[in-house]
Amino acid sequence: MTTLQQPHHPVLGAVVAITAALDQVAEANPGFMATDQKATTLVEIARAKAQLAELELRVIATADDVAAHSAARDVAAWLHHHTRQRPETLRADLRLATALDRTYGLVAAAMRAGACNPAQAQVITQALDELPGDLDVDIKTKAEETLVAYATQFDPTQLRRLGRRILDVIAPEIAEAEEARRLAAEEAHARKKTWLSMRRLGDGTTRISAVVPDAAADRLATTLEAFASPRRDDGTRTDTGEYLPYDRRLGRAFCQMLETLDPARLPIHGGDATTVIVTIDLDQLRKEAGIAQTLGGTPITAAEARRLACTANILPAVLGSDSEVLDLGRKQRLFTAAQRRALLLRSATCEAEGCDIPGTWAEAHHWIAWAQGGATDLDNAALLCSHHHHRAHDPTYLHKRLPNGDIRFTRRT
Repeated sequence: MTTLQQPHHPVLGAVVAITAALDQVAEANPGFMATDQKATTLVEIARAKAQLAELELRVIATADDVAAHSAARDVAAWLHHHTRQRPETLRADLRLATALDRTYGLVAAAMRAGACNPAQAQVITQALDELPGDLDVDIKTKAEETLVAYATQFDPTQLRRLGRRILDVIAPEIAEAEEARRLAAEEAHARKKTWLSMRRLGDGTTRISAVVPDAAADRLATTLEAFASPRRDDGTRTDTGEYLPYDRRLGRAFCQMLETLDPARLPIHGGDATTVIVTIDLDQLRKEAGIAQTLGGTPITAAEARRLACTANILPAVLGSDSEVLDLGRKQRLFTAAQRRALLLRSATCEAEGCDIPGTWAEAHHWIAWAQGGATDLDNAALLCSHHHHRAHDPTYLHKRLPNGDIRFTRRT
């Protein structure tokens, strides 16, 4: 133990006594404790940590002179230099210490009693700070009392939710108006903070990063979960049987959503409904191995181009010699709404064997490929979910229709 000067203040004396007591059990093995003793010890340690944390914050709040003595920016910077703790954690501690010292005495008292831990204190003080500045002092005090009482029952995440609705509990007569004002401010803030960026990674993928309003994120999550069908086992594994994590399922769902957007319902772009154009040589289109390009230069495989040709928002520009445009889409290439309804009557789900993805989520596929002259009619149509539609255009798979109408996929050997 580091040798300290003889304490002249009870706070320093308590800290020295605590470290001395811990030194006495430094070699003690808790493995020999009874189960009930371990349980009691864990709870008491949590309580002691909260009390010690409050004592530290109480000292931090009055330690400006320590920082000034060595010309440190503040006591957080001084602590970082002397204790090697994370600077961002220390700055948060300094903010909390200041809030407890100047404003929130009830929260500090709860920590001193071991009834509120630092994480809960952070959440409570943030919730109280977010209350309207012109709120009556008595109401704000009641909010602090209520949230401190909740700390004995709820964890920080639950307290954060309760803190956002605390006026509903203590002052319901003004809660709705204040909530409307808060939401309006949040929505305005969200609009200012909204952004999206796309960066090519050079390996065939693009990283999409965005900050959007919560409401937009909720809509996106709902849509993607419908495509990802997270409640089903089918689609949660890769072709090799490997488990597919939820975030990867959402990534695939995002791609499927973009492919199935109805261009007729999108804004006019360049004088026409928003459409992706894929250019490909006729010979390349008919080969299993070939390359196409989206307008703008991104290369894709011929197999991917053939699959995309099944969807209404992809316009294939088939080129002959000297890049002469032989075909810039055909109305008969696309299955009509009436044909899709007929397909749904024929099969309410994806037609792949064992797949029960709803047909409303599925895509109309040309059994004989459109690139090979296949007609766009019901006899040449198959209703496939995004996963099986990819497999239908994957040259590593064979697929055939069974007598019962199901489509069986098998990997080529």
